[in-house]
Amino acid sequence: MLLRNRTEAGRELAARLLDLEHEGRLKDPVVLALPRGGVPVAVEIAAALGAPLDVLVVRKIGAPFNPELGVGAVAGEAPPLYDRRTLAMLDLTEERLGPAVARERSELHRREALYRGDRPMPDVRGRTVVLVDDGLATGVTARAALRAVRGMEPADVVMAVPVCSREAAELVAAESDDLVYLHQPRPFSSVGQWYLDFDQVGDDEVIRTLTAARGHG
Repeated sequence: MLLRNRTEAGRELAARLLDLEHEGRLKDPVVLALPRGGVPVAVEIAAALGAPLDVLVVRKIGAPFNPELGVGAVAGEAPPLYDRRTLAMLDLTEERLGPAVARERSELHRREALYRGDRPMPDVRGRTVVLVDDGLATGVTARAALRAVRGMEPADVVMAVPVCSREAAELVAAESDDLVYLHQPRPFSSVGQWYLDFDQVGDDEVIRTLTAARGHG
């Protein structure tokens, strides 16, 4: 099982979400992508649903000795969400991670300004938010995003990803109204291993995609 690329994955995922829409389970949907990798997936879903597309910026909090090792995430102005088990395993405290949190929140604000400019977040009150990423490994960034969206008073929140680990699926399903995915392979070590083409998505691509989506909205 390999996904060709994020665009194809988005089209396959859109077909699953159209089934939910036909069942009446997507109320006036708004699609929010987790940039950057979630954007090429989400644009296909938004087009299929005829829904507006925007982004919800979430930043991973890395371990001090290995920034690529995610131990938590931050979204908006909400308090950081930590993977408590990982913190305990690495003997890390929230206080020690304070500088990393400050850096990531600053980068979050920079990216929000870059991607959205002066536009506010869409009003999702009473609507179904379809939150989209290109995959779930630990699920910590998705969980931070879900909690941020809950604070916006949507009717429902659906998490949609092409591929996910079993552990992440269990955690995310507990915090969403629906979790929609294409594949849950085992064993699972990283999202990228399940794509033939997993090239990095750049800021320019995100901006072009959002601009085009607004033009068709």
